[in-house]
Amino acid sequence: MSNTDADTAYRMITVAEAAERLAAMDTVFVLTHQRPDGDTLGSAAALCAGLRSLGKTAYVLENPEVTARYAPYVADYLWPGAPPETAVLVAVDVASPTLLPKIYESWENRIALVIDHHETNSGFGRLGCVLPGRASTGEIIFEVLEIMGVALTQAVALPLYLAVSTDTGCFRYSNTTARTHRVAAALIDTGIPFATVNLEVFEIKSRRRFQTEALVLGEIEFFDEGATAFCYLTLEMLAKTQADEDDIDNISALPRKMEGVEIGVTLREQAADLWKISVRTSQRWEANRICALLGGGGHPRAGGCQCSGDRAEVRRQMLAAVAEVKAPHGRDSGH
Repeated sequence: MSNTDADTAYRMITVAEAAERLAAMDTVFVLTHQRPDGDTLGSAAALCAGLRSLGKTAYVLENPEVTARYAPYVADYLWPGAPPETAVLVAVDVASPTLLPKIYESWENRIALVIDHHETNSGFGRLGCVLPGRASTGEIIFEVLEIMGVALTQAVALPLYLAVSTDTGCFRYSNTTARTHRVAAALIDTGIPFATVNLEVFEIKSRRRFQTEALVLGEIEFFDEGATAFCYLTLEMLAKTQADEDDIDNISALPRKMEGVEIGVTLREQAADLWKISVRTSQRWEANRICALLGGGGHPRAGGCQCSGDRAEVRRQMLAAVAEVKAPHGRDSGH
């Protein structure tokens, strides 16, 4: 098979079909999403490592938003600049083309395959292998590579462990399944330094992170008798602490760590009158439903969207969205 695909209409395919398609490709370039996390980067690096072990050419397209924490996992696979015209483009852990970095925009129509686990995947590219039942895209990549006959070396296992562990909160989130643990066990059996990954990704925080958390918690607001919490991360706070993207990685999980909070909303100021919203919920509520009301999406326990307006207006929009999702249960948000 050549690196061109005759299919033009989008259609869903199985994991086995995705493996068959990848096995027939010669040159693959992998795309990751904006503000890349461990799942998108780990999945991309593992896919490249697996394809290279089969004698194929594979790279991860350079993403300008990769943080220092995750950069080492993709360092050996990066390709700067535009992909060759002969390359097949594969997106991993990307739910919508709107979530691709802006530098990828001109290549969007060339995406041949999307491998993802988001329930809200919009169905882009020519082919989609989308399995919302998987806790991470890394789990899907593990299965794809296994079907392709790729040996589970440490080069493959280490980034896959990053992918699987980060999207499950080190196996603490409710999306973790027995399959997740079986995959993690197989990865650990290769001898990868999983404890070091867990320490560096989940435990160690910079001083700037602690200073930022202190400012964020200083302005937290509670609603619905403490069941809903709003945190604000402003440009002024970031300027004061000099925190970068690596310092504030996963800060959106902060409000849900408080006892009694079932819906945690983090409002991050992106620019004047533009806010990125992250929602984390207990099993009682669906974060993606809240965010969908404002044009976003995500997973049942973790969702996101963008809102325009000043802080008070965005706060009002989010409170209304939370109240609408809670309405069928007879509960309204209130201070």
